[in-house]
Amino acid sequence: MRFLLLFSRQGKLRLQKWFTPISEREKKKIIRDMTTMVLARQPRSCNFLHWKDLKIIYKRYASLYFCLGIENQENELLALEVIHRYVELLDKYFGNVCELDIIFNFEKAYFILDEFLIGGEIQETSKQMVNRAIEASDMLQEDDNSEWYEVELFG
Repeated sequence: MRFLLLFSRQGKLRLQKWFTPISEREKKKIIRDMTTMVLARQPRSCNFLHWKDLKIIYKRYASLYFCLGIENQENELLALEVIHRYVELLDKYFGNVCELDIIFNFEKAYFILDEFLIGGEIQETSKQMVNRAIEASDMLQEDDNSEWYEVELFG
């Protein structure tokens, strides 16, 4: 897996994750090409594209497009399943995720992605294990915030 992009129907980039080192200039070109190609396709078209030396797999959920760039030898259906699993994890955390959840809680969306994928490979296949890690992180964050609040109050 080379990259994962989330963008709106208007072509606004909402989240990007790069699994291989690429220059900023090349990233911008890839983002522009992906949004243009995917948004130009008919709604009932196949979700797989060939672009340069990559396969592009995308799926639309509500107002967001999830787009993966994978190597030619990788499995398209597995990539589609990776997208679907990530959406399920986001849904579980946000309760029916929408574009605004990604915009206002982008750090949590990145955290969930990092718990699920590392270096373009699936780290954890169990939704329950990923959800436990997310809950544990939230608990730690709440503990840190409450301790900071107590320090501020009681100095």
